[in-house]
Amino acid sequence: MSPLTLLRSALFLVWFFAVTIAIFVFLSPSFFFPRRVVMFLARFWARSILFGLKWIMGLGYEIRGREHVPTGAALVASKHFAAWETIAFFVLVPDPALVMKRELMRIPLYGWYARKMEMIPVNRDGGAKALRALHKAATRAMRKNRQIVIFPEGTRRRPGDSPAYKPGIAGLYTQLGVPCVPVTHNSGLYWPRGSILKRPGTIVVAFLPPIPPGLPRAEFAAILEERIESATAKLLVAGNQP
Repeated sequence: MSPLTLLRSALFLVWFFAVTIAIFVFLSPSFFFPRRVVMFLARFWARSILFGLKWIMGLGYEIRGREHVPTGAALVASKHFAAWETIAFFVLVPDPALVMKRELMRIPLYGWYARKMEMIPVNRDGGAKALRALHKAATRAMRKNRQIVIFPEGTRRRPGDSPAYKPGIAGLYTQLGVPCVPVTHNSGLYWPRGSILKRPGTIVVAFLPPIPPGLPRAEFAAILEERIESATAKLLVAGNQP
């Protein structure tokens, strides 16, 4: 890694924390306003972070398949490589409700905002009880015409790792009865898991054709994994090319 990349990564880290503190600490009175006001701030925060990533790190992004971006109630199942996509989804879909680890809700400030925005906590070790709670929270979000964003593998993976899809996504699909839009990207090539270092380039995000509701659970799970993994493999190869 070049000294310039190290410097730019450090400067972006400063930008990230400066923007986060400026928006979410100094604008904390927004807690007294409706959820849509806090969501507006979250989108502004995400755009600011992505702006810094572009102009400090030289790392931008490109969206493919815009015609598949849901505008109403839908399930959005995304590949998960880096923290990048947890930020970007605030600007990629109109009104996201991210499914996130319950532990994240306990983080001061971050967790408070997540609760205010009605994100969906999940206890990954909670078994059937946790799945029922997940379904209940997702149903509430659906009634508000939101997009449920879930990472089917449950945690970040490294590019090239074997897929490890969890059953929760198929359960949600079956119970909610809405289309599921698969999403993939190659963020892991530029924002490595567990590292503050970033690579310049262009992250490609691909919204794939939606899977209609009503399919048998096993059939849906097979289609989802095949569709995401085949598209991901193509993006990873393209992203590695000079």
